[in-house]
Amino acid sequence: MEFTVYQVDSFSNRPFAGNPAAVLVLERSLDEETMRNIAAEMNLSETAFAVRDGDRFGLRWFTPTTEVALCGHATLATAHVLFNHLGYSANTLHFDTLSGELRTRKTDTGLIEMDFPTATLTPVSATNEIIDAISARPLALMTDGTKLLVELDSARKVCNLNPDMDRLRKLPYMGVCCCALANDYVADPQPDFVSRFFAPASGIPEDPVTGSAHTLLMPHFGNKLGRKTLQARQISARGGDLQLEQKGDRVLIAGTAVTVMKASLYL
Repeated sequence: MEFTVYQVDSFSNRPFAGNPAAVLVLERSLDEETMRNIAAEMNLSETAFAVRDGDRFGLRWFTPTTEVALCGHATLATAHVLFNHLGYSANTLHFDTLSGELRTRKTDTGLIEMDFPTATLTPVSATNEIIDAISARPLALMTDGTKLLVELDSARKVCNLNPDMDRLRKLPYMGVCCCALANDYVADPQPDFVSRFFAPASGIPEDPVTGSAHTLLMPHFGNKLGRKTLQARQISARGGDLQLEQKGDRVLIAGTAVTVMKASLYL
């Protein structure tokens, strides 16, 4: 069997930045073991598998080691492929996922906007295990039950973080998002806050740009700043920019993407 694979850099308008994802658009679903093996072969933070069902698409995401319930940058990459390579003419795409229906649309400004559910956040106490794992003392800790949001008191501290991956892996979270207001960080576009995302328990020591983490970050910093729209930057080595809007119980996450490779996979 031959499959076409696209590699897309999400949340970037140029190659070699943002977060790379592999995308396969299939005529029918593959078995889970095959999808896991393909994701391991691609060896990117996420590989997306989309299957058309009428005017909708089933969508699943796999890291090199496990399936995840929600992934922003691979959803953006999938929408980019459908809009730009496979001739999908409608402005809106509907994806059926483990996190329910997700919608993406092309905006008038050329961005792709994703409509994701807002995370419900609960405060967490700062334990020695958390402090030792991130090698910093947090200003605030919140969780949605699967991810841990760690707010620090400066963007510079987020930039300079060197967390202990072994200790992070032992925390009861699939990923840890360290973040801060961007008061001491300058960029164009200027962000309101910055973040980094670590997920060694999911086979990803540091994720370049994590769309799903912003379902936590937007309500947290939106409440902190009293605003419904924010500009975010994930300050990994590759880096990426996201435009965010809180709309009721949904977070709208918008960004750009660029295709860097189209290849054939033989099984």
